Amino acid sequence: MIFLCGLEAAKMENEKLIADMMRSGHMACPGCGVVIAMRLVLRALGRKTVAVIIPSCSSIISSTYPNTSLKVPAFHGTFESAAPTAAGISYVLKLQGKDDISVVAFAGDGGTFDIGLQALSGTVDRNEHYIYVCLDNEAYMNTGIQASSATPECAWTITTPLGRPARKKNIMEIMAAHRIPYAATASIGYPQDLMDKVKKAKNIQGTKFLHILTPCATGWRMAENLTVKSAMLSVETRLFPLYEVFDGRKYGITYEPQCFPVDQYLQIQGRYRHLTREQAAHIQGEINEEWEHLKRKVDDCRP
Repeated sequence: MIFLCGLEAAKMENEKLIADMMRSGHMACPGCGVVIAMRLVLRALGRKTVAVIIPSCSSIISSTYPNTSLKVPAFHGTFESAAPTAAGISYVLKLQGKDDISVVAFAGDGGTFDIGLQALSGTVDRNEHYIYVCLDNEAYMNTGIQASSATPECAWTITTPLGRPARKKNIMEIMAAHRIPYAATASIGYPQDLMDKVKKAKNIQGTKFLHILTPCATGWRMAENLTVKSAMLSVETRLFPLYEVFDGRKYGITYEPQCFPVDQYLQIQGRYRHLTREQAAHIQGEINEEWEHLKRKVDDCRP
């Protein structure tokens, strides 16, 4: 019986490896949240997938010429063109009658919040059929930890040594304003929720947007073994709530957080080491306000 159980466990593990669309040999930094997110997304989409990669951490992870860590076809585009490239590939596949192939665009926060926002808005406005995944590590990490408009208020980067003075751009509200069929937040700390949302997006016609928080141990100035913990704490403190939006109007929270104080999240990251008590209290106040705002939107959707 023990032997049979061992064989069954080995079989299950082998099936998991077969389902994994990323190889173990990649160029990610130790403790990289991006590679965890990419692995989960591709596992949920399966082998019939075409990935679009732009200059970012994901491009370093997925391919160092002439090798690749992906088990699916990938097209490497320019920094600002993840969305239109994915839309074009999806259109060609449709002309060829290959409706069973998913197209997913991977872009960082710089390529989404900043440099690629105009192109993303254009494809979203036309409701092109593809999945857009924003791998948000809250700065331009691949080029040396410069601030982006996804960098949180008060967070250290090399271009904001005293902490970023502006609030983080609310990319989910921008996408919801386009009234796309589906937009959702996800966290590598809650892999099943993440994969369920990817599978849901796969079966929805039109543009789907997934905003995944992907902690960066290097840029966030924390230990490599705290990546998943920081991702979980971002959710449990309500700093990064897990929710989804259908057609830009119907909001739903997919996980009820435990409402930990945000200090538990801030204290494990060196990028917040300079914070005063007043600044930490300000961040907590902002979180409380945004959470209540989200709950009101959810309540407004209930019959």
